[in-house]
Amino acid sequence: MQIETADVSLIGHREENQDRVGIAADEHAVLLVVIDGMGGHAQGARAAETALAALLEAFWQTSHPIFDPLGFLHLAIGRAHEEVVKLGLGLGVETRPRATCAICLVQEAAAYWAHVGDSRVYQLRQQKVLERTRDHSHVEVLLREGLIAESEVHAHPMRNYVECCLGGDAVLPEMSISTRRRLKSGDMLLLCTDGMWANLEDAELARFAEASTHGLRASLDDLGARAVEASAPYSDNASAAALRWRAA
Repeated sequence: MQIETADVSLIGHREENQDRVGIAADEHAVLLVVIDGMGGHAQGARAAETALAALLEAFWQTSHPIFDPLGFLHLAIGRAHEEVVKLGLGLGVETRPRATCAICLVQEAAAYWAHVGDSRVYQLRQQKVLERTRDHSHVEVLLREGLIAESEVHAHPMRNYVECCLGGDAVLPEMSISTRRRLKSGDMLLLCTDGMWANLEDAELARFAEASTHGLRASLDDLGARAVEASAPYSDNASAAALRWRAA
């Protein structure tokens, strides 16, 4: 595979970075992961670390290319959820560790992604947002029902209220899994936590895709710095993983 990858994770203006980012790759497949340990819950960083380890382990324990990509995503997220649930055994509902996640599998010139909560996946093509995931959040429900406009999402008082997550209750959370997405040369995949996307407009992501042709890592570092600066001095952790597909 002809690819370029990069990741970034910034603490912002928080006391602790509860985000985790991972990229695993061999000659046949790549897995991108971002995890956001939910703020306000105990041991958010531990939840994120545990979920990331479970997802990466699932990838390395499966032969590549993966025969059933969508089934893999479903089972891997389920396994990550179970491991985070274990962290909260014996704790009260409100203090159980939790996390949101976004994962993307790339193989055979195609991408498959899934998410739980409000961590996102973007597919960028020709400096435009071709697709993005829809958050499992109260604000997304309002948007889908036409009760608010897209322009109102960023400033909405319930923007950070997620409808589901990894951990907490033992019941498997709602997850959204994409169908196969064919990749074209130059396509970008960007996975990010809400501390990144909440402070960036689609136009800024488009400019990132354009600027990254001169160096993905430097451009992603710059994007993260701008996300933190946009909400200073109250910025959240801001994390992302990116991949550029170079093959025809």
